[in-house]
Amino acid sequence: MIERNAQDLDCNTDTTQVEAALYLFPVPLSDTSSLADVLPSGNSRLLKGIKHFIVENVRSARRFLKKADPSIDINTLSFAVLDEHTSPEDVAPMLAPLSEGHPIGVISEAGCPAVADPGADAVAVAQRKGFKVVPLVGPSSILMALMASGFNGQSFAFSGYLPIDSGKRSSKLREMEQRIRRERQTQIFIETPYRNNRLIEELSHTLPGNLLLCVASDITGTRQNISTRYISQWAKGGYDYSKTPTIFLLFS
Repeated sequence: MIERNAQDLDCNTDTTQVEAALYLFPVPLSDTSSLADVLPSGNSRLLKGIKHFIVENVRSARRFLKKADPSIDINTLSFAVLDEHTSPEDVAPMLAPLSEGHPIGVISEAGCPAVADPGADAVAVAQRKGFKVVPLVGPSSILMALMASGFNGQSFAFSGYLPIDSGKRSSKLREMEQRIRRERQTQIFIETPYRNNRLIEELSHTLPGNLLLCVASDITGTRQNISTRYISQWAKGGYDYSKTPTIFLLFS
């Protein structure tokens, strides 16, 4: 879906000139993060020269753009929505401005676009069509959690959400444990925030107590907490990560 304003989108009073390419703009991981603390100033300068955006959510993208630079006139921009409900055949038309020589920015709801994010579909089309793709510097919850975990950073796997089905979920956890034991590979995954506490409890009942679990919560936010303990220690409770974006890592 493409949202366009009533004004002429080709009218650009900003003198910033940006090369035609697909720019991947990271956004803060937490609403309480200061942009100055987590994003280079160069990202904001680039944003001023872009009029076309592919976004996961229009409201959060508009909020991010205004926070990045209050001088940006949101009403002169066009937004194409690329989320989990977008049909594959609708992605290529979103890149039409690139064919006309205009840069496009990709904005996720949090963190780096195209990493565990629907924006990857736009990047795939851009690569197939030979368009230039420019990843920009910014926070990645996956990498920042790995950095702070104390686990193997040379071999790791991100599995996204665990299966909902209990049987498949248990099987996946056993597979992760085997890869940790056999390959010394860090296993990384996420859960819907309101289920975080339940997941830790489940891991405590399912996995051996001598495995290590790192819980990285509200990364870069005011409530940031990154703790690595043995499963046996987590089993004793004393935590509350309910409704807070969190990354989970396993190792031994």
